[in-house]
Formats: sequence, structure tokens, C-alpha cells
Amino acid sequence: MNDWQKDLTEMLETFVNQVEEFFLDVAQNATEAMSEFVEFSEEVSVQINTTFVDEVEEYLTHLVSPVLEAYFGIGGAIDEVTQPITRTVEPMLTQHSACVGCRHFHGQYYGESFLVCGMHPYGMGEGVETCPDKEAVDWGLFRFDDREEW
Repeated sequence: MNDWQKDLTEMLETFVNQVEEFFLDVAQNATEAMSEFVEFSEEVSVQINTTFVDEVEEYLTHLVSPVLEAYFGIGGAIDEVTQPITRTVEPMLTQHSACVGCRHFHGQYYGESFLVCGMHPYGMGEGVETCPDKEAVDWGLFRFDDREEW
């Protein structure tokens, strides 16, 4: 081979090696930049998610709280208004005839336990027709308006 061919081959090999190093450096720098970008994106995503969730939760709390307060307030009012009926009718339905019309009658299940009243949690014994602690429901307490003719 002639010297000029040998020089050309060495020059081309040197050029190829330098181009290869250049692309490897570019690829390494691009990988590092992409890793930093992904890391930054994750931090931003977590921050946005946390802020968004907090704001949405606060917004929903402000939106839902009045509705729930009104709902539970209405539930309590309904219980209060229907109290004379439940204290009169429910004891007949639950086989506690001594409790009919008593203001102490509770008549609620808690799990599998039935609470009859605060005075006699399990009710009066079988065959007992009257309760010594019975107080009649005061129907006058349940006025629906302020009229005096009640």
C-alpha cells in the first residue's frame, strides 16, 4: 500500500473513532438530562397532586358539610316529631305491652342487642302488664306551630 492510502485509512479510522466518541457523549448527556427531567417531573407531579387533592378535599368539605348538617338536622327533627307515634306504636310491635305510651321507651337494636328503655334495658318480665317507672308521653310537647288552641 502506498503511504497516502495508509494515511487516508488512519485518518478515516481516527475520524470514525472521534464521531463514535461524540455520539456516545451525546447519548450519555441525553440520558442524564432525561433522568433529571423525569426526577423533576415526578417532584412536580407529587406537588401538583398534593395541592390538587388538598384543594379538592377542602372544596368538597365546604360543599358537602352544609348538606350533611341539614340532612342530620332533618333526621333529628323527624325523630323528634315522630316520637309520640314510635313510643306508642313500636312497643306493641315488639311485644312490650307494658311500654306502650311510655316516654322512656327506646326500642333500638345495637348490633344484636335490643335496648327496651333506660329503666329496664331488657324490658319487663313476661306476664307483667304495668311498669312502675312508666311515664306517659306528653303529647303537648310536640306542637307543630305556635297556635294557642292546642
